Amino acid sequence: MSTDDQSSQLQNGDAKSPPDSDLHRPEGTAIHSTDNDESDSPKLDQPIQSIDNDIATAGVDPKPQGENESVTEQSIESQDNAQLRKEDGSGSGSRTFTMRELLDELKNGDAEEEPEAAANPAAAPRHSQENTQQSTEKNSAAMELINSITSSDEEGRSRQRILTFAAKRYASAIERNPDDYDALYNWALVLQESADNVNSDASSPSKDALLEEACKKYDEATRLNPTLHDAYYNWAIAISDRAKMRGRTKEAEELWKQATNNYEKAVQLNWNSPQALNNWGLALQELSAIVPAREKQTIVKSAISKFRAAIQLQFDFHRAIYNLGTVLYGLAEDTSRIGGTIDVSPNELYSQSAIYIAAAHSLKPNYSVYTSALKLVRSMLPKPYLKVGYLTAPPPGNPIAPHGDWKRTQFVLNHEGLQQVQNGDKRATIKVEIPDIVSVSPCADLTLPPGPSICIDTIHGQTFLIADSWEYLDTWLDAIRLVYTIFARGKSDVLAGIITG
Repeated sequence: MSTDDQSSQLQNGDAKSPPDSDLHRPEGTAIHSTDNDESDSPKLDQPIQSIDNDIATAGVDPKPQGENESVTEQSIESQDNAQLRKEDGSGSGSRTFTMRELLDELKNGDAEEEPEAAANPAAAPRHSQENTQQSTEKNSAAMELINSITSSDEEGRSRQRILTFAAKRYASAIERNPDDYDALYNWALVLQESADNVNSDASSPSKDALLEEACKKYDEATRLNPTLHDAYYNWAIAISDRAKMRGRTKEAEELWKQATNNYEKAVQLNWNSPQALNNWGLALQELSAIVPAREKQTIVKSAISKFRAAIQLQFDFHRAIYNLGTVLYGLAEDTSRIGGTIDVSPNELYSQSAIYIAAAHSLKPNYSVYTSALKLVRSMLPKPYLKVGYLTAPPPGNPIAPHGDWKRTQFVLNHEGLQQVQNGDKRATIKVEIPDIVSVSPCADLTLPPGPSICIDTIHGQTFLIADSWEYLDTWLDAIRLVYTIFARGKSDVLAGIITG
């Protein structure tokens, strides 16, 4: 979603739209992204970067994002695999170590001691004098930045002492061995974390200078070892932070493109990372706000595919769910204003957006960002249902009926299940209870009628349905999976309150 000063206007839907009707947007309800507050004004916040409870950007304790802090100013990407490593002295590689170990060394008075190998150059491996000189010059520039950082409080100063201690260790390691990609990677993490520790006064180095230096270290590390997916991932985050400082400029556009390329490399090397896919989608979303209008929808569609892929890897990844809702909302707004090449109507896009935001709120009901967004989009849901649409289904009780007997009929989905609606038909209809679901997936069974098909496997057997298009197939799959995930997490009552309250 766009930033505060240049965001596209987001408009509310008709609060009284019946389930079967299109959704329309009343005039005069334009709103902009805003801080994460609990006010009653209808505001939809900027997408949230993925955050994690383990390790922050540089492998130290993360800074929690406060409920009253702006997402634009305080977003933090997930760093679930970012770890610092140090030499174990055995010559057999490196081992991970934590900032707690560094803190213990500081408490024991070891922080001021230089590593033995640094004090005794003869013990270090021999490298060319040119490489050693280049490494020393680079080390000096980075250490000068690290040493000049000041913090406004004791906690920040303590944190920076640990980071400075770590930086000295990595500088010594690189002077001994300029090809030590682990040390380069870890030093980049330290620089990246130090950038968040910079005081705003003029005597401190700029955050951008520290991030630029971190990017150089990531570049060197990945040149030496092109399989470091963590390095590409954290490098992309550092580039994204630099891009955010530059607003909607051509320089920012180039940086966002670099960030998306590095997220792509990270995913290629580690495809099973919903956090990387989510952040890739966010970078594409930011890029779409800068590029010329003719390129925007293509990039937005790519962002949608990344958020959807992240959700498919982790069905309860509420931040990716929310981000998908916001990007669909923006696409709906753009499509309604200037048109486009997509086959889905703006009103359908608004309805889809509401489904994802309602699901994110159901999974995380106490999160103020989702609460505020839900106030905006709730009227776009086809209450008392979460989703209403058409699917082609076999006659009730005859799942292997001839293709000609399959009929396109209306289905409704709520917190209890998916049910076929056949007005005036007294026969039994297709109904799938959410607790009975085993799996939901697309299928390619040649015995089914042509078209994108859904297989819902339940404890009672399989139900096959045909969607109107591949786009609608994705939305049905997501909606059913999300309702089941909400049920599995014990939050069905929250979803019920949204669509029936």
